[in-house]
Amino acid sequence: MRLSSRGRYALTSVMDLVMHQQQGAVTLSDISTRQGVSLSYLEQLFAQLRKTGLVQGVRGPGGGYRLTTSADSISVAAVVLAVERGAEAVAEADTHGSETERCLTHELWSELSGQIQAFLDGITLADLACHPNLVAAVDSAGASRPDSRAPS
Repeated sequence: MRLSSRGRYALTSVMDLVMHQQQGAVTLSDISTRQGVSLSYLEQLFAQLRKTGLVQGVRGPGGGYRLTTSADSISVAAVVLAVERGAEAVAEADTHGSETERCLTHELWSELSGQIQAFLDGITLADLACHPNLVAAVDSAGASRPDSRAPS
């Protein structure tokens, strides 16, 4: 599992959705304002989240996004993987250094990736909504936040 600012922004945005969906569908514009993430970037993230079935769009007045299932049935890993799958495949195909170096450390990084995914699989969005300290712990595992208007 790859952890990048893309996954972090997706998780932050989905958590905003969780925290505000009791009032109805949440607009990307509202999330953008509250979280300081550009609207166009959120549109990209939510297109991927929608494609994987984690969120659904609601059209018309009062439209926006909402989760497709309850927050206690969606893991943090599911959100991160929804936006990282393509980047992960590219990273695996990319070879830095010699073939020998890649083979010597490949198992280590592969095992670490599995450990990260297992950890994040055990945390649901509902868990995060109930435990603000856990949000900080998961947030600190991601990349440091670049300028909020220019996500990478």
